[in-house]
Amino acid sequence: MEISVSSETELLKAVIVHTPGREVSLVNPSRKEALLFDDIIFENDARQEHLDMLDVFRAAMPEDGRIIEILDLALECFQSEETRALFIEMMARELPHENIHIIENNLLELEPEKLLRFVVDGTVGGPFSIHPSPNLLFTRDLAAVAGNTIILSRAAKPARAREFLLMRMIVNYHPLFESVRDHVITIEKNQSIEGGDVLIARENLVLIGMSERTSFSGLMGVTEKLLAAGVEHVLAVDIPKKRSSMHLDTIFTFADMNECVAFPPAIMEQNNNIVHLFSGSDFVQSRQCPSLQTALEELTGESFTFMKCGGEDRISQFREQWTDGANLFALAPGIVIGYGRNTKTFETMAKNGYRLMTQYEFIEEYNDKKIDAENRDKIAISFEGHELCRGRGGARCMTLPISRVKAS
Repeated sequence: MEISVSSETELLKAVIVHTPGREVSLVNPSRKEALLFDDIIFENDARQEHLDMLDVFRAAMPEDGRIIEILDLALECFQSEETRALFIEMMARELPHENIHIIENNLLELEPEKLLRFVVDGTVGGPFSIHPSPNLLFTRDLAAVAGNTIILSRAAKPARAREFLLMRMIVNYHPLFESVRDHVITIEKNQSIEGGDVLIARENLVLIGMSERTSFSGLMGVTEKLLAAGVEHVLAVDIPKKRSSMHLDTIFTFADMNECVAFPPAIMEQNNNIVHLFSGSDFVQSRQCPSLQTALEELTGESFTFMKCGGEDRISQFREQWTDGANLFALAPGIVIGYGRNTKTFETMAKNGYRLMTQYEFIEEYNDKKIDAENRDKIAISFEGHELCRGRGGARCMTLPISRVKAS
């Protein structure tokens, strides 16, 4: 399988996900904020909602499409004793605050399945335990594929550090990523960048949010390497450094090549918050742009439609951004999925020519006929995610696409 993503909206062929498990049930309410959660999640319902979302993906994807559980990849890597030892050493070295060196020898004796449970759940038996990794649900942040280059993220918050190390191991040792192993972008240890801040507008144009989770130095480090790898333009988008807008994709996503859903106060009403970065003779050059829409239109030579998250009503805009109304995930050009509770956002999309379908309606219609180049219906699919939504991440947050293709 070719690892390649040249836009946010081409037909989804392969995606890495994690269906929530015991780790979300191990979140103590008294520590939920430290684990980056605003509420606790009921595991059983969250798991079923996630599995139902994946059924929508299967209905949209080509017959040879793949939905890949990240823990399956990790477990396959852990079958190698040498890889297990390298990973344990990496955890002890890069996570000194976890004090893993104390039980390093105990971890080396664990079978692959038990070591993986320790990484995710934080328990190994006996008196020693560390916090769980409930955010593994949001696989988007662990990496980003741009063309045939893969950006390995580095966590901004200690609560997510083990997940990012897990992804680093998978890219370095799993055969799935062998073809891109010479095209991996990493950043320095004192920098941060997370996949929710990276959007692939075109093969030659990448957006990176400078957010609560992506530092300026991380953004510039990745930009320099993307430009060296053949990307022509990077748009740095300065966004509010708030919990509610932790990544660019919480306030802006693509529904089609030239259609986007945006949270108006943070995107459409901002001026001079965009910096266009491009290669100079010896260094990265920059120029300021008046707005994101203007920058996209100038660099592509095409017009863009920005649809308002939450519609025209101000309170609805804030409420639906809070519940990930702008965090849509494209299954194909003009075919997106998001939480059904964001009704005003869906109504706005309907006014822009999108057919509204529930998850069940879409599966019933597309399970057999699939999506092809001749089918250019624009569809906004709503799915139930009342428990998933408590984790403060939408459909895009819960997906890491590694292969997209043109519909045949």
